[in-house]
Amino acid sequence: MKIVSVVGARPNFIKIAPLMREMRTVLGVSPTLVHTGQHYDVAMAGQFFRDLEIPAPDVSLDVGSGSHAHQTAEVMRRLEPILEQVRPDLVLVVGDVNSTLAAALTAAKLRIAVAHVEAGLRSFDRSMPEEINRLVTDAVSDYLFVSEESGRDNLRREGKPQSSPRGGH
Repeated sequence: MKIVSVVGARPNFIKIAPLMREMRTVLGVSPTLVHTGQHYDVAMAGQFFRDLEIPAPDVSLDVGSGSHAHQTAEVMRRLEPILEQVRPDLVLVVGDVNSTLAAALTAAKLRIAVAHVEAGLRSFDRSMPEEINRLVTDAVSDYLFVSEESGRDNLRREGKPQSSPRGGH
């Protein structure tokens, strides 16, 4: 099974570290790590990769900073050819940053299954860009992995069926 994991910001690095370590030990799993470059300097990215013992990304998109729309669009534009080339069985996204949303949308449009780690978390404040990212990412994800009971409760309230594709948790 080919899994492309997409990260872009410090919170993503922390969440992806144990998942990448585990995926690399599972026979039949071929993980690819894509760093979008949303957080791109050594202090924000490189040090985290070293400290968390995350292997260097297989692909760096070098998106950099910009408005929410710019970052999201650039990740989508640069990630699409990578996904078309790798042809993964699954795209794994974590958290609620612009890179998370962009990767989930790109994979869903290419009809690649999406898994969202940290699904269902809500602030109930749509003025926060991260809240929009969470809602949309969960809406297009095939597999929703919650990190706390409130996430499960929120997904149930939103009508997501439990333990099934396109909304299982």
